[in-house]
Amino acid sequence: MLITGLDPIAGQDPKVLILGSMPGRISLNLQQYYANPQNSFWFIMGEICGATAELPYPVRTARLTEAGIALWDVLKDCEREGSLDNHILKHTEVPNNFNGFLQHHRTVEIICFNGQKAARSFEKLVISKLVPDLREKTKLITLPSTSPANTAVSNIEKVTVWTETINPYLIHRGE
Repeated sequence: MLITGLDPIAGQDPKVLILGSMPGRISLNLQQYYANPQNSFWFIMGEICGATAELPYPVRTARLTEAGIALWDVLKDCEREGSLDNHILKHTEVPNNFNGFLQHHRTVEIICFNGQKAARSFEKLVISKLVPDLREKTKLITLPSTSPANTAVSNIEKVTVWTETINPYLIHRGE
């Protein structure tokens, strides 16, 4: 089944771009990033910038953008049954327009991949097509997946790694 991802969420001056591979079925149905309550993304973002899962979705995304965090996915379209990354048919992967996004949001300093699949897809489909100055100025790092399928890393470990990686880039308003 062909599926299409969500539009990016980005404020005026994002420093951090967090990329998943493709939203799961629950997220696509609700049109909300990381809508599966078992996913630890919003728990981690609660620790990093106060964007807790208990808040309404527009408030959570506003907290992210105020902190300088943007959300998107590597893939614009793909074919997949269910929600798992390993069910994505490789020959159907169509990437999002990262040259356009990064040229419009030149403040992005680091791209954080939410798991290995996002990093591999970006490396395979995007990196060689990025404008050289964008490729050279942007740091790329793969973080442990927040997916409930990733049981190899505890939520506490995920919070620690994500926080240590993202905190240096956050925008602290009023300071």
